[in-house]
Amino acid sequence: QVLLTSDPLFWKSLKVTLYYAALAIPLGVVAGVSLALLLNLEVKGMSVFRTIFFLPSIVPSVASSVVFMWILNPQMGLINGLLRRFGILGPAWLQDTDWALRSIVFMSLWGVGGSMVIYLAGLKEIPAHLYEAAMIDGATTFHRMRHITLPMLTPVIFFNLVMGIIGTFQVFTEAYIMTQGGPEDSTLFYALYLFQRAWRYLDMGYASAMAWILFIVIMTVTGIVYRSQKRWVHYGE
Repeated sequence: QVLLTSDPLFWKSLKVTLYYAALAIPLGVVAGVSLALLLNLEVKGMSVFRTIFFLPSIVPSVASSVVFMWILNPQMGLINGLLRRFGILGPAWLQDTDWALRSIVFMSLWGVGGSMVIYLAGLKEIPAHLYEAAMIDGATTFHRMRHITLPMLTPVIFFNLVMGIIGTFQVFTEAYIMTQGGPEDSTLFYALYLFQRAWRYLDMGYASAMAWILFIVIMTVTGIVYRSQKRWVHYGE
């Protein structure tokens, strides 16, 4: 049997997963909070926009992956088709080692509506008297967001951050459907490689060891985030 520490694909899959997490988690938080702030405005028909942005998050991952295979197709895809109208030659996306992983990161924003709803619920729980007092003191919209909205929203951000960490370390469906780990193992996620060791090579002992390592990594990263919450998460009354 191949030892974990001497298997280059093990380290490659771990590196790919960590890189994906480092990009997808911050982007997901920023996009979710930004959407929630926009959809929290009191505008006529806002409930329709909230529904539109939430619906993609309940679409099955397999269906979303098939749709994005068409969107990111280098010859017939929607994105490259739009770029050609402006005289721009788009990349090969999922067929390019430099763009394949970034394409899956881009696709992760498709389901940001799920976290957006949670952020929106958090915004609704912020006491209105805090904004009223800030406006009396002459605080601008930017200062109200910086000193009231974001600090009061940090418990919700913390929750979504932890859930995002757990989810991104288990990414499987998108890579399995769209790339099978290619090209050149550039999208070989940890969970996908674990699946291959278990069901393609029937090496259950190796796969079990990988599963335990995944559990330890997730617990370690989550524990670090939990310890950091004392510095930036505000549980104010």
